[in-house]
Amino acid sequence: MQGPDAVAALAGELAAATRIALFTGAGISTESGIPDFRSPGGIWTQMKPIDFRDFIASEDMRREAWRRKFASDPTMRAARPNRGHRACAHLVATGRAGALITQNIDGLHQASGIPDDSVIEVHGNATYAHCLDCKTRYELEAIRAPFESNGTLPHCRWCNGIVKTATISFGQAMPQAEMRRAETEALAADCFVVLGSSLVVYPAAGLPILAKRNGARLVILNREATDMDGVADLVIHDSISDILGAAVGAA
Repeated sequence: MQGPDAVAALAGELAAATRIALFTGAGISTESGIPDFRSPGGIWTQMKPIDFRDFIASEDMRREAWRRKFASDPTMRAARPNRGHRACAHLVATGRAGALITQNIDGLHQASGIPDDSVIEVHGNATYAHCLDCKTRYELEAIRAPFESNGTLPHCRWCNGIVKTATISFGQAMPQAEMRRAETEALAADCFVVLGSSLVVYPAAGLPILAKRNGARLVILNREATDMDGVADLVIHDSISDILGAAVGAA
């Protein structure tokens, strides 16, 4: 489904719901100019991702990870929330959605106005770093200058632990607290809305099925088909900004 019919159908699903769970993936942020990772031509088709175990074991791999981060950072910093992000923010602000679950690491949902404690980041956040041991937060600019000057790797000033962007890498354990919150939101919802996720990365991709089995309506809005289209109650292959923005009435 596409176009005006899709807007009307989605608006109907949202109006009928008493509690909406929003679940976003890369597709909502590509509309803000942030490249995705997995699609043909995506970042991981051009370079192999660095496994967490390799990051921990090797200074060379940590240096390469930071090199990649600072090379790509201008694109992420230049991105701004689009109409789809603002529509999500409206649903949270009006209480229609209790929280927003995201696989994205770009911080655009917070930039759209959703409070930090209403964004459940199951894959972390790339806009800052933290110590892997004591979790002290570090801003990227404090790391960038010494790294770009002489390749200095960041270490925690409190415990000397390894500092890494606050993202979840391949081989790294999922954040348990965030996953528990995400599961709670999925089970509380009577309408689970997938926005821009390919639904191939588990365990996060299991959340729509968890909600569906618990009786929620499942809506998928994604430009490409997903493996879960066949079990969804409404499937829309179109722009998130255009369709969700119009359905919610977001500017």
